[in-house]
Amino acid sequence: MIVVLEPYGLRCGHRVEPLGVDEPAPALSWRLSGGRRGVAPAAHRVRVRAQDGTHVWDSGLVTDPAAVTVTYGGTPLRPRTRYHWHVEVTDTDGEVAEAESWFETGMLGPSGWTASWITHDRSALTVVDAPEEGELALADHGLEPAIRLRRPFTTASAPTRARLYVTARGLYEMELGGVRVGDAELAPGWTDYRDRIDYQVYDVTTLVRPGENVLAATIADGWWSGFVGFDPRRSGAHYGTFPQLLAELHIEHADGTTEVIATDDGWQTARSPVRYADLLMGECHDLRREPPGDWLPAQVIDADHSLLTASVTEPVRALQELAPRSVTRQADGKHLVDFGQNFAGRVRLTARGLTRGARVVIRHGEALDSGGLLYTDNLRTAAATDVLIAGEDADVIFEPRFTYHGFRYAEVSGLAELEAADLTGVVLHSDTPWAGDFACSDPDVERLYRAIGWGQRGNFVSVPTDCPQRDERLGWLADAQVFLPTACLNADVAAFFRGWLREVRGAQAPDGAFTNVAPRLAGVADEGAPGWGDAGVLVPWHLYRVYGDEGFLADNLGAMCAWVDFVHRHNPDLVWSRRVGPHFADWLAPTPTPRDVVATAYFARSTELTARAAEVLGRSEEAERYGTLAAHIRKTFTERFVGADGRIEGDTQTAYLLALAFDLLPAALIPRAVERLVELVEQAGPGVTTGFLGVGLIAPVLDAHGHADLAHALLRRTDPPSWLYPLRHGATTIWERWDGYSDERGFQAAAMNSFNHYALGSIGEWLYEGVAGLAQAPGSAGYRELVIRPRLGELTWARATYESVRGTVATAWTREDGGFALEVTVPPGATATVHIPAADPAAVREGGVPAAEAAGVRILGSEPGTLRCHVTSGDYRFTADYRRTADLNEEDT
Repeated sequence: MIVVLEPYGLRCGHRVEPLGVDEPAPALSWRLSGGRRGVAPAAHRVRVRAQDGTHVWDSGLVTDPAAVTVTYGGTPLRPRTRYHWHVEVTDTDGEVAEAESWFETGMLGPSGWTASWITHDRSALTVVDAPEEGELALADHGLEPAIRLRRPFTTASAPTRARLYVTARGLYEMELGGVRVGDAELAPGWTDYRDRIDYQVYDVTTLVRPGENVLAATIADGWWSGFVGFDPRRSGAHYGTFPQLLAELHIEHADGTTEVIATDDGWQTARSPVRYADLLMGECHDLRREPPGDWLPAQVIDADHSLLTASVTEPVRALQELAPRSVTRQADGKHLVDFGQNFAGRVRLTARGLTRGARVVIRHGEALDSGGLLYTDNLRTAAATDVLIAGEDADVIFEPRFTYHGFRYAEVSGLAELEAADLTGVVLHSDTPWAGDFACSDPDVERLYRAIGWGQRGNFVSVPTDCPQRDERLGWLADAQVFLPTACLNADVAAFFRGWLREVRGAQAPDGAFTNVAPRLAGVADEGAPGWGDAGVLVPWHLYRVYGDEGFLADNLGAMCAWVDFVHRHNPDLVWSRRVGPHFADWLAPTPTPRDVVATAYFARSTELTARAAEVLGRSEEAERYGTLAAHIRKTFTERFVGADGRIEGDTQTAYLLALAFDLLPAALIPRAVERLVELVEQAGPGVTTGFLGVGLIAPVLDAHGHADLAHALLRRTDPPSWLYPLRHGATTIWERWDGYSDERGFQAAAMNSFNHYALGSIGEWLYEGVAGLAQAPGSAGYRELVIRPRLGELTWARATYESVRGTVATAWTREDGGFALEVTVPPGATATVHIPAADPAAVREGGVPAAEAAGVRILGSEPGTLRCHVTSGDYRFTADYRRTADLNEEDT
C-alpha cells in the first residue's frame, strides 16, 4: 500500500527524544511527507502513555489542518518518567497515518533533588607547586588545577534502568566504570548562574555493573570561575571562585527498588593532571601528576536546588573532524599546521618519543602574518595555548577537554617530527541539526555560503557569541538578531534560541531594559542599545514566524512589553534619544547613520512587533495599545527625519533600509526613498556602506522594490566593502570588518578584528529566499504559505532545500539555451505562490502539459516576463521559454 501522508521528525520541545524535560506541558510536534499532490492533513489525534502503560492524555480527534504542534494537556507529569506519545494524522480523504516517539521527564522542580554541591577542600589540598621547569616555568594565568571527584559504590544486580542527573558550577565530564558518560562538551553550558543553572540527564543503564562501580567526575572553571570577556578590571571569576559538582545517579532494579548515589560528603577528591583549563587561556595536561595523589574527603558547599532546570537545548558536541591541509616545519623547529578552515574547537595531537618533563605547546590563530608566522595580535589577552607536559609514556594522545579556540592555524613546538596524520581538528559547536542547503552556478557565491555556515557553527557554542577566538565570545544581542533569519534557514535553531532567550529575559533589568549581552556580565555595556536590546523583541517574533510555535511569544511577551514601555517612558516625544545605552548605532558602517534615526526606527519596529505578538496570543488590549503607539512613532519618524522629497536625515543606505524594511514611511514617499537608496548604492560602486544593522536588509529591500539586479551586483562585488573581498583574501568564515585585511594596509586594528564574526553574513537569508526563491509568505507562520520567486541575476542555476517544521521545502532552477526549468517541493498542508520567469507566460508548462491544465496548479495571473500560479502540496516541474531582452536583441542583430 502506498502511504499518502506520513508524519515524521517527531519532537518534544523542538528536540528529538529528549532526556530530562522539566516543563509541565511540553510541546509535541511532527512533520509531514506526502505521496501525491494535494495531500493535506485535516485532523490529528495525540495520545500519551507513561512507561508503565498508563494512559495520561488523549487529545481526541482535533480538526485543524494547520496544526503540526500540540501542547500536552493531560494529567500532571511525574518526575523521572519516560512517556511514549503517539500521533495519528488524518488526511482530507480520511486516510490515517501514525508515528510514535518518547520523551522523559527530569526532576520537575527543586523538590526532586537530594544531592549537595561539592568540591575539594581547598584548605586541605595543596594546589600550588614551585616551578619545576627553570626558564620554562609554566604560566598558569593564576588558574588552579581541575579537580577529580569519585564515589565508589556497590550494587547487587544489573539495573533495569539507570539515569545520571548532573550539573556543575563550572564545567564537568563524568565517568562511570572508567567509561565516559555521554558526548556533551563544555557541559552544562553557559547560563547566568545567579539566575539559572542547567542540568543534563544521561541514560547509563549499560554502564552500571553488578558489584563494585565508581562514579567519577572532572570539573574545571569554565564560564563559572574562569576568564570571560574583555574587561581588565573583571577579567574572570564572574560567578564564583572555584568549580563545584552536583549529581545524582538513580538506579532502578527489577524488584522495584531504587538506589540513589548523590554528591555528598562521602565523595573523594584529588588534584587532576589537568594543571589548568580555561576557555580563553587554554589547557595544560601535566602527565607527571598521573595517577593522582591521595584522595581526600570532598567538601560540601550547600544544597541549593532552587536554580536548577533541565536544559532545553542540545549540548555542545564534537560534530566534525578536519585533517590538516599542510604541516610545515619552520626555521625555528616549530611546526605550522593549516587546517584549511577557520573553526571553533581544539586539536587532537599524537605526540611520540617524549621524555618525562618534555613540553609540547600548541598555539592557535586565525591568520598568518606577512612573514608566514602565526598571527595572534587580534586575540588580545586570550592566550589560546594548550600545553602537554610528558609523564612516563613516550607516546601520548593529547586532546584538551575544557577549552576551545577559534583558529585555522596551529603552531606546535616541542616535537622534532610531526606528520599530518598526527593531528586532527575537532570541531565543537552546539548541536543544532543542519536544516538547509544552498548551491548555485557561481563558485564564489557557493564559497560565501559555506563561509556563512562555518561562521554560524563557530559562534553557536552554548550561546550565540560574536566571535570564538579573542577575549570576548559574548552573547551580543544585535549580532544574534541580525543573523537570525539566516541561522534559521541553515539549521534547526528553535531549541538553541529557546534556551538563550531564557538568558535574555533573565538579564532584563527590573525597569524593563534589556542588556547588550546575554548571559549578563556586570559592567559589559549593561543597558541595551538600539538594535541590541531590541533583540528581546525581534528574536521571539522571528522564531514564531519560522517555527509556528506560539510558545516563543507566550514566553517572551511580558519582557517585550516591558522593553517597549521602558523606551517609551524615557522618550515620551517618541524620538528615542535618551536611555540609549552605549548606542553602537549601525556598528562598523563605512558611512555612519544618525543615531536618533537608528534608534527611533528600532523603537517603532519593536513596538509594532509587540502589538502583533499580542494579537497572535489573543491579547487584544495590548495589541491595540502597542499598535496605536507604533503608528504614532511612525508618524513621528516621518515628521522628524523625513523630508517632503523622501530624503531621510543622514542620507545613508541604512537610514533608507530601516525606513523601508520597517514600513515607517507614508506610501507616497516610498518610491522616492527607494529611488534615493538605489542612487546611494550605485554611487558606492555599486556597493554596500552599511554596518551590522543594515547589512541583512540591503538585498531583501532592494529585491522587494524591484531592484534584484542591484542586489545581485552587490552579491558579486569583489572590492571592499563586499562579501567576496574577504574570500579573495583566503577567508573561510565571515569577517567582523569589511576590511579586516587589505593588501595596502595589512591587518585592521588588532584591538577589534575578528576573522570569524557572523553578523555580516546575514546576506545568507537572501541566498535562500532571493537567489533560490525559497521564501515564506509575509503573513504566514510555520511555512504554511510559501512564495517561490527565484532571482536569477547572471547565474545559470541555483537550488535550495529547507527542512521546515511542516516538512521539506525545495526549489531548483536552471536556464540553458533559452529555456528555463523550475522544480518545486511543497510539504503537505502548505501551499505556494510560484513565480515562473517566462518570455511568454501563457506558454509555461508543468510536467509536460500547459500549466493551467496541470493537477494542483491554479493560475493567478501574469505580468510581462512572469507567470504567477498557486500550487498545493507535492512536487512540480515548470518549464518555459526564457530569453531576456538582451538575448532577444542579440538574436535580432
